[in-house]
Amino acid sequence: MNRTMHLGFTVILVAASLSNARGADVAPLEGEKTTWHDGFDRYDFVMDEGTLAIKPFKRDADERFGVKAPKKGQRRCIVVAPKTPAPGNPWSWQACYWDHEPQSEVELLRRGFHVAFITPDPDKTWDAWYAYLTEKHGLSKKPAFIGMSKGGVNEYDWTTAHPDMVSCIYADNPAIRPGAFAKLDELAKRDVPLLNICGSLDFLLERHTLPIEARYRQLGGRITVMVKEGAAHHPHSLRNPKIIADWIEENAKARGGERPVFVDETFAKSSYYSLADSFRKLDEEKSYATCRGPGFAECYDRYDATTRSPWGITGMTVVVPKAAAPGKPWVFRADRIGREPGAVDLVLLSRGYHIVAAPVVAQSGPVREQWDAVYKVLTDHGFSTKPVMEGAGASAGEAYAWAIENPDKVSCIYGENPSLRSLMTKKPPIENLAPLAKAGVPLIHVCDSLDPWLDDQTRVAEERYKGLGGRITIIVKEGEGHHPLAPKDPKVVADLITARLN
Repeated sequence: MNRTMHLGFTVILVAASLSNARGADVAPLEGEKTTWHDGFDRYDFVMDEGTLAIKPFKRDADERFGVKAPKKGQRRCIVVAPKTPAPGNPWSWQACYWDHEPQSEVELLRRGFHVAFITPDPDKTWDAWYAYLTEKHGLSKKPAFIGMSKGGVNEYDWTTAHPDMVSCIYADNPAIRPGAFAKLDELAKRDVPLLNICGSLDFLLERHTLPIEARYRQLGGRITVMVKEGAAHHPHSLRNPKIIADWIEENAKARGGERPVFVDETFAKSSYYSLADSFRKLDEEKSYATCRGPGFAECYDRYDATTRSPWGITGMTVVVPKAAAPGKPWVFRADRIGREPGAVDLVLLSRGYHIVAAPVVAQSGPVREQWDAVYKVLTDHGFSTKPVMEGAGASAGEAYAWAIENPDKVSCIYGENPSLRSLMTKKPPIENLAPLAKAGVPLIHVCDSLDPWLDDQTRVAEERYKGLGGRITIIVKEGEGHHPLAPKDPKVVADLITARLN
């Protein structure tokens, strides 16, 4: 923070004590102490817009829990203190409409958060207020933000301009300016999680929330969305704020952890989670919400190679489980890992498998030497010497091609509506299955009954592989075409794969 930003502060020290992350006392808050909801102590201040000086303010009694508009050239500022501050002094920054649907803030106060506010809109006064609370009074350097409607505009404006100064963002029926939308990558790069709650009948859903969600997903960021069925722009928030407060409390914490030893600084970190919808009952609203994102699904760290590494790999991707299973099993995928996770991969991640995508060179397709390099790097770091080979559609043929050249380095091969053709080898894998059968590599295919490759690829491979004494399991989904590729019950396939560990 620029030191000149707060040279004009007027600070007088008085009562409400705060603590820093180590629990030591810091400069206490000053101000006319009144009470806010549930008896929490409220402190009011006024800031001069020219000098940025902050001084205590005695508010009118008829404000009750709210706040009046400030005089020209001034900003009204508020801090509400918890009974006992939580470790690290977390706080939520209310971006607009003080005391409107305050149930989330009240619940956060009960959990040890401070709650702060300054009259809109964001400019240098917001920077000064942030400095005052963090540098003078020891609040966390990364507040959580709460913004409703225009508050969404304000919080996205300030946080995209100060992406290192925010822990998480809850936006309720928000709007966002084009400039802030264009800078969402600054938040995604810093792993700032978003929670957007919007009514299904609010026009801002289509114009703002869904574009924010699509963009943030594309950037690899963590975004959780709740769409309240049959709700319009009002009422904001949820009558029971537990979901919101739980999300903020969890995401206000630092999400650290060292990078895995097998990825270096050239790998970009992002997030990997299911995009599937779930339907959650909202008892107090007597309604339901469509929910998706990491607030309702397990979220994993993803690493993508951004430059050519010394061992010649381009485009390698690794998704890391919460805890690796014994022996460090992994899936060696023949196709790129998209933003929509594979159903089987998600089950395997939950069971401790790493998911690794092989490099694909745009001009020539898969290159065996690069795949060999990936295999060496991982096995040199203690990973299983027999990964699961996996591929969907035509990519499955590449998984087969590498496995045929390395039959002793494969635990099994899993294909979804596979075609056993390959750019990696001259001889089609479907004509060269003997090395796999000899090595005892089991094959697992999930196929749709209407997929054109079922008969001329999988059924042909089945007949030939059984003739060679190999084991092949085929699961057919009746009435389906080529898509969707995933099995109806991914756990069945995951069980077949994990059985190879036993």
